[in-house]
Amino acid sequence: MSKKQVMCGNVPIGGGAPISIQSMTNTDTRDVEGTYRQIMSLAEAGCQIVRCTVPDMEAAIAFGVIRKKSPLPMVADIHFDYKMAIAAMDNGADKVRINPGNIGSDEKVAAVLDHAKACGIPIRIGVNSGSVEKDIIAKYGGVTAEGLAESALNAVAYARSFGFEDIVVSLKSADVAMNHKAHRLLVEKCDLPVHIGLTEAGVGQMAEIKSTAALGALILDGIGDTMRVSLTGDPVREVLLAKKILKAVGARKGGIDFVSCPTCGRTRVKLPEIAAKVEQQLAPLSERLEREGRSLRVSVMGCAVNGPGEAKNSDIGVACGKGEGLIIKRGEILRKVPEECICSELIAEINSML
Repeated sequence: MSKKQVMCGNVPIGGGAPISIQSMTNTDTRDVEGTYRQIMSLAEAGCQIVRCTVPDMEAAIAFGVIRKKSPLPMVADIHFDYKMAIAAMDNGADKVRINPGNIGSDEKVAAVLDHAKACGIPIRIGVNSGSVEKDIIAKYGGVTAEGLAESALNAVAYARSFGFEDIVVSLKSADVAMNHKAHRLLVEKCDLPVHIGLTEAGVGQMAEIKSTAALGALILDGIGDTMRVSLTGDPVREVLLAKKILKAVGARKGGIDFVSCPTCGRTRVKLPEIAAKVEQQLAPLSERLEREGRSLRVSVMGCAVNGPGEAKNSDIGVACGKGEGLIIKRGEILRKVPEECICSELIAEINSML
């Protein structure tokens, strides 16, 4: 993760700060109330930075109205018209996202960077697999990880040539392996904060699997200072999945870490039903603990092979046998309960710990 740090509103990016979660509104920014409602939904879900597109002056003015009410720092997404970047900054943008290649001449890019410097606003320079320069595509014989990294590094060098340093860099592909390799190549030669993501992941379960694989692997490699999961549809889903990814890889603490075994021929209770019921009832407790910054590990195990050990390694758990379960709390056996009471007894014990 980057040693350099920039601030997006009150959210630090890089420099050892926790990985922040971003999303992007899919409303028309000119629809002030609709966009504001979506931002509030994102904030409630746990989003920390929100991006809105600013295609014209009406949207820039609306952006400013929304920013005055928004609980989240707002990033202006700019393409093609450099004047919109300047207008967005004048209307309260906390960060601006540009692709220098489609902003225009050196004079136009310089105008954006000079204004950002004067306003103390960072710039996110983004490169996607769909916007790699033609000469780089020709050089590598198509869109490749090497080409993506080179394109991003060229964009960074271009911005730095104007004396601008408050940069967050991003590059994204829809291909998980290419995306991963490109990020690794980028961070070998770049000390700036990195925004990670997998672009155009898709709609349903496969999109979530691809995003989890891509982002989880990057974070475990120490890459990423801020992140967005890109899913088609309600952006709240992006935030909820991002939180789960961060928690799964250990980059975010708090809440309940729920463990249950996959079951096998040794299982003698209806473990899938028990585990599902326990996890469902733990959801509001997990949200509470996450808000409080506390963690709890809960395990529901189905047999005597791994069950007792896993339960003892958890804060609280149950190791099941034939039609019954052994409740174990912080390594100590509490009692044996019949199968039909496992869920209620386990939840009662967990509540007593909070």
